[in-house]
Amino acid sequence: MTLVFTIVLVMLSVAAVLTLYRLLRGSSTLDRVAALDVFVILIVCAAAVYVAIYRDGSNIPLLAAVALVGFVGSATAARLVERWERHR
Repeated sequence: MTLVFTIVLVMLSVAAVLTLYRLLRGSSTLDRVAALDVFVILIVCAAAVYVAIYRDGSNIPLLAAVALVGFVGSATAARLVERWERHR
């Protein structure tokens, strides 16, 4: 099972590096907001892998809260960018 966890963490790390590249080099504000949302999701996934490795379910409510805040934040930022684009 340790091999599976290691492979998953490596894949999440590669995805995080690619997402950070998109966050820093994004061509528009919406690209950066989407990259930030993906980065939050990757953090939640990495924390879920931590929960699975150590078999400690005490962090599951925290995972749900972070995922919800990430979704609401991304939706709000997208709405604000849309309004800002209309007023230009």
